[in-house]
Amino acid sequence: MNPANINLYRITHIDNIPHILTWGITHRQSAHADPHYRHIGDTSMVRARAAKKVPVTNGGGRAITHITLGDFTPFYFGVRMPMLYVIQQGGNFVPAAVPPEDIVYVVCALARIGELENLYYFTDGHATDMLTTFYDKEKIDELPQIIDWRAVKAAYWGSEENLDIKRKKQAEFLVQGDVPAGCIIGYGCYNNRARNRLIEMGVGPEMIKVIRKAYF
Repeated sequence: MNPANINLYRITHIDNIPHILTWGITHRQSAHADPHYRHIGDTSMVRARAAKKVPVTNGGGRAITHITLGDFTPFYFGVRMPMLYVIQQGGNFVPAAVPPEDIVYVVCALARIGELENLYYFTDGHATDMLTTFYDKEKIDELPQIIDWRAVKAAYWGSEENLDIKRKKQAEFLVQGDVPAGCIIGYGCYNNRARNRLIEMGVGPEMIKVIRKAYF
């Protein structure tokens, strides 16, 4: 697999799409951050990541540098992640269950993000897990071998014996700063009603795919 052919996925509430069309995916500390941004994630996780520092080792024994997770916008390498299940069902620190047709995948090309001046890192598992390793851009050509694609695509990850599959499934690509709209190559949604809403917001029909199987 060539890194140039890898896509990155971020889920957001459909109400956030008009802002994204204008400003791209903005960091919460950005001057262009959406003042009306609708959160759908685990609020406790957001708080934890805001202050959590992690070492970047590139797979070696010593840290090259340390980064704070909250300084970066995370993307996944696949769809139908454990966090999506929690968002759709509610519970934990998700304030309320979100209907799947209100959740949109914003799909970016890794190659386009790589052309930016933004600092970025990637992981081989969930960023808050102590077993996860962090890598910088020097290892980008090795990313296809570092990511466990079988885990990313795994349909089952709920039992105790699948804990490491669950960790690897949630491997992340972390981008500092704003990601311009030009890096976005498409939008995934739950049904035709969501597709029509996206079109009304100004998304080109050719940019939208209805992907029912990407939801729970």
